[in-house]
Amino acid sequence: MAKPPSKRKKATSAASDDSKTPPDSANEDISGQENPALATITVTAVEVPELTEEEQRDRLHLERKVERAFFEAGKALAELRDRRLYRSTHGTFEEYCRVRPWRRRSHRFGHSRQKSNYLIAASDVYENLTTNCCQILPTSEGQVRPMTKLEPQEQWEVWQAAVKQACGKVPTGRIVKDVVQRIMERTKAPNPYRLGEVCQIIVKDNPDLRGKGGCWCIVSHVGEFSVSVTIWDGEYTVRIDHLKPLNYLESESQQMQQISDGVTAHRR
Repeated sequence: MAKPPSKRKKATSAASDDSKTPPDSANEDISGQENPALATITVTAVEVPELTEEEQRDRLHLERKVERAFFEAGKALAELRDRRLYRSTHGTFEEYCRVRPWRRRSHRFGHSRQKSNYLIAASDVYENLTTNCCQILPTSEGQVRPMTKLEPQEQWEVWQAAVKQACGKVPTGRIVKDVVQRIMERTKAPNPYRLGEVCQIIVKDNPDLRGKGGCWCIVSHVGEFSVSVTIWDGEYTVRIDHLKPLNYLESESQQMQQISDGVTAHRR
């Protein structure tokens, strides 16, 4: 005959079942709780202390250092170039800017002479704006690049108009460029130069023309606001106010063109 199940085992089984929460019981507990979406969360407000006068001065000082970063870089590059402090290790300023190790071998200036010239020209614009007591000053080279070819007074006028257009904030390079273009359109004058004309270089504020003041050149392309000219060491695009006509006769201009072609062929 089969032996009936042990009562002790039944009791143990029952105790084991009682120790577990049945699924239905769990659902009942959840449904009985308060809706989480309607729960109130208490957040303790943390008071942020105001800056002390010393902290405000430190903040302004550090912000000015950040804003002047490109200005300091441009002035340093200008001195390195003008005093030829690269000459003991590099043949040209262009080579120096491109490969000069800075602090560590892996750190280099990493930009061309053109980029260096942009920084140098931008630092001149920045200095001009500070001289004219502008309250809002540029924070990057790109913001002032469209103004580097303008006269100092024009730079100040363009910057003030750009700041106004930016609602009193530091304007972007695009805003500055738009203001410059509008002014150029307003003062638009016909280009007085013609192809093949012999002119004299006037350096003014163009760093690419440094050392070429007074040199003669030949107009190779006439644009709307600029002129491309051929000179002894290559071709340059300049504003029309960087040239002075020499008023050569047609025959004299042709002779100068032949000389220029010979120099170009020899250079190649």
